[in-house]
Amino acid sequence: MKNNSLKHFRIVAFLEGVSFLILLFIAMPLKYIYAMPTPNKVIGMIHGVLFVAYVFYLMQVKSENNWTLKKTAIAFLASILPFGTFVLDANVLKKEI
Repeated sequence: MKNNSLKHFRIVAFLEGVSFLILLFIAMPLKYIYAMPTPNKVIGMIHGVLFVAYVFYLMQVKSENNWTLKKTAIAFLASILPFGTFVLDANVLKKEI
């Protein structure tokens, strides 16, 4: 069961990271340079749902794997930094499986 939650967390972390990059580098420029707010609203909503799922799975993985507060905080911080979830996956999550 532990690995199952971790696998789900890795998938959600990847999707959340991709949605964040799309939001930052595609949707935001479209909104502010070309006055096209619709992609920002759509991608923003998707990213918001994925962020909530990320936090949910983070708490589940923390509980099941007895992660320290420091490790959990680093994983949370990774979700608010561009490319952070990819670095987290490469340096922390792959080692957990």
